[in-house]
Amino acid sequence: MILYEYEAKRLFREQGISIPQGEVAKSPSGAAEIAQKMGKPVVIKAQILALPGVEAGDARTAGSPEEAGRVAEGRLGKSYNRQRVSELLVEEGLPVQKEIHVAIRVDGTAGAPLVMASLERLSELDEEAKASPKVASVHSDPFHGLKSHEARKMAKSLGFTGDAAVKLGDQIHRIYKVYARWSALMAGFNPLVMTPEGNFSAAGAFLEMDDSALFRFPQFRELSLSRILDPLAREGKSIGVTYVGLEGDIGVICTGAGIGMATVDLISKRSRPANFLETGGGITEKQLAEVMRLVLKKPGLKGVFLNMYGGINPIHEGAKGVVKVVREDRVNIPVVAKAIGNFQEETWKVLEEGGVTVIKTIPTDQAVEELFKRLGK
Repeated sequence: MILYEYEAKRLFREQGISIPQGEVAKSPSGAAEIAQKMGKPVVIKAQILALPGVEAGDARTAGSPEEAGRVAEGRLGKSYNRQRVSELLVEEGLPVQKEIHVAIRVDGTAGAPLVMASLERLSELDEEAKASPKVASVHSDPFHGLKSHEARKMAKSLGFTGDAAVKLGDQIHRIYKVYARWSALMAGFNPLVMTPEGNFSAAGAFLEMDDSALFRFPQFRELSLSRILDPLAREGKSIGVTYVGLEGDIGVICTGAGIGMATVDLISKRSRPANFLETGGGITEKQLAEVMRLVLKKPGLKGVFLNMYGGINPIHEGAKGVVKVVREDRVNIPVVAKAIGNFQEETWKVLEEGGVTVIKTIPTDQAVEELFKRLGK
């Protein structure tokens, strides 16, 4: 779950990180009032859910309350990254001597958190950025975290010395604590500003929490559904499955992530899948009925392919849900299913009696080929 910038900054402040004075405005008059109260130039930023590398809306400076109101009026209701702006962060403008960009993410190859810092924007957090001589980076110990001396060494690698190196190292160390405390997938400064007086402040902030860890944070758990922008993906989350919308016209339902990705790849060789969907374990008749109706909501769908494996999953129960929808909703597009594993014979019988084409061979490509035949491809 991605947080809005002002939400991330509240968590940063709890960890002792300095952030600019600011408030959230929901109207032009509100922005003007905040600027009036501050009595200094302000920066107005549209609030959308975004991470580095994604269009996050432009930040504009306003030198007076009247100008702040005009800027706010031009930002509210505008769309960035397909998100309509309803809130603005109005902050004091900071004098800038240097900007430092810091990002922390999981490095799957190394199996450890990767901490990166640079005097240039980290627009893409990839291997190329990690290898750049302009980027100071370190893999932290997953159990013991980033050490203070490691953070100071990163600061020195960027050319900071003396008190500035100590202060910057402290800010890097504190953002790592935020990352660990909130079970984040990604966290950082975008940017951290060094003022002419030698102080540091988080002018820009981002934080993405791990959905799998939200059970630890009830204050955010209820927000997670509202943060999913795709309404079908949001419905999938409420059902308890993973749905990712794609641009094609072949609906896909799979009982595991691995076979799901393999199925999407196979369909993509000849056609375009409409979605990726994996149910996880413990499917039921009710869940598969909800999943079928979810997939069928995609406009322009021409067929549905199910790849069901009966390991821990009672696929014969799931088959009942599929057939229920096919009958009750009078589905008139081809529905092809490959069902292998525990209770496969029972599953085949349920599906075939419900009018679903059943493929009983193990290779998925043969089952996909049957779907293409029924679609005339």
